[in-house]
Amino acid sequence: MKLNNLIGERFKEKPADCVIDSYEFCIRGGYIKYVANGIYSLFPPMRRITQKIEKIIREEMDSVGCQEVLFPVTLPSSLWEESGRYQSVGDELLRFKDRNGSQMVLGMTHEEAAVHLVREYGRSYARYPFSIYQIQTKFRDEARPRAGLIRVREFTMKDAYSFHLTQKSLEDYYQQMANSYNRIFAKVGIPEVISVKSDSGMIGGNVSHEYMLLCDAGEDSIVLCDDCGYSANIEAAETNVEKELSVEVEELKKVNTPNCKTIEEVGQFLGINKERFCKAVIYQRNEDDSFVVVFIRGDYEVNETKLTNYLHTKVHPAVLTEDSEIIAGFCGPVGLKGVSKVIYDKSLTSVSDNMCCGANEIDYHYVGLNLHREIGEIEYVDVAKIQEGGICPCCNKKSIRISRGIEVGNIFQLGTKYSDAMGLKYVDTNGEEKVPIMGCYGIGIGRLAASICEAHHDDYGPIWPISVAPWQVHICCMRADKIECKEVTDRIYNELQSSNVEVLYDDRKVSAGVMFSDADLLGIPIRIIAGPKNIEQGKVEILTRNKAVKKLVDIDSVVEEVGELIKILQKDVARSIE
Repeated sequence: MKLNNLIGERFKEKPADCVIDSYEFCIRGGYIKYVANGIYSLFPPMRRITQKIEKIIREEMDSVGCQEVLFPVTLPSSLWEESGRYQSVGDELLRFKDRNGSQMVLGMTHEEAAVHLVREYGRSYARYPFSIYQIQTKFRDEARPRAGLIRVREFTMKDAYSFHLTQKSLEDYYQQMANSYNRIFAKVGIPEVISVKSDSGMIGGNVSHEYMLLCDAGEDSIVLCDDCGYSANIEAAETNVEKELSVEVEELKKVNTPNCKTIEEVGQFLGINKERFCKAVIYQRNEDDSFVVVFIRGDYEVNETKLTNYLHTKVHPAVLTEDSEIIAGFCGPVGLKGVSKVIYDKSLTSVSDNMCCGANEIDYHYVGLNLHREIGEIEYVDVAKIQEGGICPCCNKKSIRISRGIEVGNIFQLGTKYSDAMGLKYVDTNGEEKVPIMGCYGIGIGRLAASICEAHHDDYGPIWPISVAPWQVHICCMRADKIECKEVTDRIYNELQSSNVEVLYDDRKVSAGVMFSDADLLGIPIRIIAGPKNIEQGKVEILTRNKAVKKLVDIDSVVEEVGELIKILQKDVARSIE
């Protein structure tokens, strides 16, 4: 391929809306083009990258016995009604009617389609276990798309589904998939991806893990313990609290706290630390607007994902009116009215005596609160966000740190959520009908490509790993207007192509600055620079994009030198897989 013929433009200026490096370089480097909010077209370089990623994924899926299929993008709503998700999933699911008035959806995930495909095939126990996968376009009407291909509305994804007779069979295959995912991420050049415990969200299931690339550009918060290796998405991380802080038991006493609504104001007025507060956080259920009050230790925050999972329904921050019996800023557990559900977070177990809380009366708080004395038997639940420097739920050390990460893949043990709801059954050896157990496994192709760029770049552009780079070699003819220089680079280009090396050839009559800037933005691993002075000496310069290699070589040995360098770069990738 000659760069002069390559569709797409490269430019120096940073677009105003590029909030992370990978997005900037994908726009400036001629990889993607904005079409609509969260929707992009791919130029040839990015398409070549995603094709290589897909090839690696297909090899790994095939190696674990997963068979490739293809589901429709457009699905009848009846399939989603069978699973119950047509009603439970929010606005992210794009619903529409076709010309015949039939209700349709654009697939944002394909559990329903997978069950529909194998309902008849899976009637006999003899056919289990089996697994299928696809690489397909999906659409999720994301409320806040951002960062180019990191968070989009239309995307290409590999999703796989496995079907099993026993939980043990699922667990064994789940581990096979986990190992396969580790190999995939190593092969594409980001072996540093880690697996973390996660919340299953709308997909469902009891066990799930996310694969995270730790970087500042990530949207997810990842909880890590360097002492024992514990890792989890902050939405799924269990909060561990100190042992009970012993203090003197005092009587419950109502005190005047004029114009003090926040913990900071009350604490300063009464001289009480945050840790001794029983804080009220008020929500309403989305389904009926009934009030839910969470009481939590004053220095903790509510994890709304944990809260939603505990309630089995979505909630939103409460809107209190004059008709509400709850008094904002003065809500407490003693004498509370107008609430359908009260939840006590387990962070309160460390301060069961002599706490401060709202008195459910304007300008008044209680001190000396003892929950067991005033309320009685209490069930404590974990709905708090784990904190930086907090206690690890695994090793019980104060060693928790929180990092940012990009989710590049996920795996779920679904159980029978979809197979049962959609009537997928098999007949066992005794002639009885039973419901198979499912797992599902996803990787976003475009997001993975952008994440590789996020992990491998410098100030000038991407540094693509050899395994996914759009081309392996980039030739720069520094003086295409000089016959000898042009003849030498033409010969090198033709010889490399004859040796099945993927080459991009820049023989434009442009300045060195423009040529090198474009080469940096294209991020190709190996660069050949052919300039008149070196050619006079029978040499050309070979260097790598990461600057690890830079040397002059004889023109006649270029093909051999490039071949050896490609092998070295490929071995570097292979070494990370072992």
